Amino acid sequence: MKHSNIFPRHSNYDLPIAVRGDGCYIIDDNGKKYIDGSGGAAVSCLGHSDNTIKDATINQIEKLAYAHTSFFSNEPAEKLANLLAESSPSGLDKIYLVSSGSEAVEASLKLAKQYFIEVGKPKKHQVISRRQSYHGNTLGALASGGNIWRRNFFEDLLIETSLISPCYAYRNRRPDETDWDYGQRVAKELEDEILNLGEDNVMAFIAETVVGATAGALTAVPGYFKLIREICNKYDVLLILDEVMCGMGRTGSLFACDDEQVIPDIITIAKGLGAGYQPIGAMICQNYIYEAIQNGTGFFQHGHTYLSHPVACAASYAVLSKLIKDNYPPKVKEKGNLLQKSLIKSLGQNQYIGDIRGRGLFRAVELVADRSTKAPFPKNFNVAGKIKKKAMEEGLICYPMQGTVDGENGDHILIAPPFIINETEINEISEKLKITVDSVCNF
Repeated sequence: MKHSNIFPRHSNYDLPIAVRGDGCYIIDDNGKKYIDGSGGAAVSCLGHSDNTIKDATINQIEKLAYAHTSFFSNEPAEKLANLLAESSPSGLDKIYLVSSGSEAVEASLKLAKQYFIEVGKPKKHQVISRRQSYHGNTLGALASGGNIWRRNFFEDLLIETSLISPCYAYRNRRPDETDWDYGQRVAKELEDEILNLGEDNVMAFIAETVVGATAGALTAVPGYFKLIREICNKYDVLLILDEVMCGMGRTGSLFACDDEQVIPDIITIAKGLGAGYQPIGAMICQNYIYEAIQNGTGFFQHGHTYLSHPVACAASYAVLSKLIKDNYPPKVKEKGNLLQKSLIKSLGQNQYIGDIRGRGLFRAVELVADRSTKAPFPKNFNVAGKIKKKAMEEGLICYPMQGTVDGENGDHILIAPPFIINETEINEISEKLKITVDSVCNF
């Protein structure tokens, strides 16, 4: 490849150049096709060539490209906010439109702090999160997560966050526990940590409804989030659910928390909200939080240049309208079941596969060195990195990660294909993944 002035994510990788998208595929400048088995990072929920969204984007550019939110609102933002409010869980009526998931989480943390100042509880500032979580790469969002690898270089810049156990039944449920008992035990850790820090000091608990990149499509056991909600209510702690990766239909419900029958105080979304056609995210809060600001100082002490960007909002409105009008969530559940069966058929008997899990079109394969003991591969084997490289050679885009077990050890592969995928393409992902795992793990 000729010299590039791009500052890349990794200096030692020579990446192909993507030139075209076609449905579930990306084509590089040599004409090679890659099936997008992870939707990038669970982004491209409607594939790479949706004419409806492209037309909506072009039409908006021809009318109005940009208007700063300190001077104007704009029609696409108003329409998108209305549709989100109509579609969100009860009471989540106020929409703050940003450009990424990290921005959405950053805004949620600042809103939580300002809310408690407005209601006369300024001591509340402490955030509790979970180990093996990820909430974004800006400093506040990074600090609120438990991704050791991403945090390492920046620890002395981060606000202090308390971390409790994830809900990770495959590894942490004791043999003498039911799923219910296990979920209640780990949820109770939240109450213990609130009391340890002092209930007057804790402002928020943040969690991914279904854990994404850091631990690989971890779904909570039944009853876990209901107890989390009760604990937050008991101690006046805001529940922030991060659905940046798992929301917008990805798990088979428009919002992943719908399946948990739990309503948060604040929810964050991004990725599938724009389906990759434009960068966009949103923080959605309960009306009572907004009213505290409205009846107090009257302004949210926060902001970005590209809030409610008209072109991004127009694209997002087209995406969300399509997800709702074409009734995608139940289709995602059905296709997710096909994907699970296909992954089990291709990989279920492989001695290096410990767990195949997830919900909807949000699945993960956890790799182990020993299936009986669940022992992970040594970190220096770099299994995830080798899988990514081999999968690309096979024409498969997937999302492998290291550190699944404890931030250092363990490997998984996240699978999150576009919602438009068909059964033939689902089987193509599984078959190419089987070839990849067989090649990499047979040392």
